[in-house]
Amino acid sequence: MNFDLSEEQQLVQDSVARFIQDNYGLEARQTTVASSDDFNKKHWATMAELGWLGLTLPEAHGGFGGNQIDAMVIMEQFGKGLVLEPFFASVVLGARALSLAGTEAQCSRLLPRVIDGSRQLALGYAEEQARFDMHDVVTRAQADGDGFIINGRKSMVQHGGTADQIIISARTSGGQSDTNGISLFIIDANTDGLTVTGFPTVDGLAAAEVELKDVSVSADALLGELDNGYRILEAVAIDGILAICAEAVGAMEMLYKDTVQYTQEREQFDHALAEFQVLQHRMVEMFMEYEQCKSLLYRATLEVVQNGSDALRTVHALKHFVGKTGIFIGENAVQLHGGMGVTEELRIGHYFKRLLVIDAQFGNSDYHLQQFAA
Repeated sequence: MNFDLSEEQQLVQDSVARFIQDNYGLEARQTTVASSDDFNKKHWATMAELGWLGLTLPEAHGGFGGNQIDAMVIMEQFGKGLVLEPFFASVVLGARALSLAGTEAQCSRLLPRVIDGSRQLALGYAEEQARFDMHDVVTRAQADGDGFIINGRKSMVQHGGTADQIIISARTSGGQSDTNGISLFIIDANTDGLTVTGFPTVDGLAAAEVELKDVSVSADALLGELDNGYRILEAVAIDGILAICAEAVGAMEMLYKDTVQYTQEREQFDHALAEFQVLQHRMVEMFMEYEQCKSLLYRATLEVVQNGSDALRTVHALKHFVGKTGIFIGENAVQLHGGMGVTEELRIGHYFKRLLVIDAQFGNSDYHLQQFAA
């Protein structure tokens, strides 16, 4: 496999890295988290101007026609800066679902506005009883004339509080856990009967609980084929896993580098901590675990892009390994920083919290180990 980035991808990587370095210091991030906004609107506009929001979206609708490798390049750098903007929620999840399943009219109406930053999408797939099974759906859509009436509730909808449209999975036939019988609907956030309750998450980002009570939608709201939405959810979930694993790899890199730097500066018994052999061994282990995660990320992403026969199994392995390794690196970084590792003034704890949240998204480490073994 060729792990080298193309010239265009390298330019994007350098551009995102400069943006992070110039705009995403810890103090600036904390200021945004403490504000009433979920993210920095100026940064979001800049991302749109630079073309990042359209990098992975179809050329026919104003995007650049990129793939999962392009998303990986951006998300890895976002992980280094603990970026708050809803690129993952709106582009990787929402716009990806729309581009896979939407009609020409639906895509033409919304994708150009996602690309220019004037519209945000969110994907509501999780329910409180479902744990990690996206096919466990009790939200129900019943046919009503030419449209549908939808009732139910979606949990942990990322950036749902600021989304203009929310894509909802609902059961149109079958039993609660059947993979068949799930349909997708794209619903305006201001639709009558739709209640969106936003809240901050422990990692500084934002999510929402979405309640649907007798929400009436037209047939135009149906995204893709009736009863066949789970196939789209599966494809979007794979892209989502690759993206957040890339973000996790970026966060792990910063954790081990910050730890190495701190142990070189912090003295104990008239010696820098980095001079103690047992701590050197610990940091080497952190570095090796990070490198293995990065290599597996590249392999999984390339296999998905090339439609490899074992791609799904490799994605399960990646998500398991990233979850396990993220906790290992985070715990060691906190321990080697001592009490400073859990303060708000150092970014160590912020990276660790983000890694813990990533482990829980789209199935945790144990869940994906079971899927890999199966």
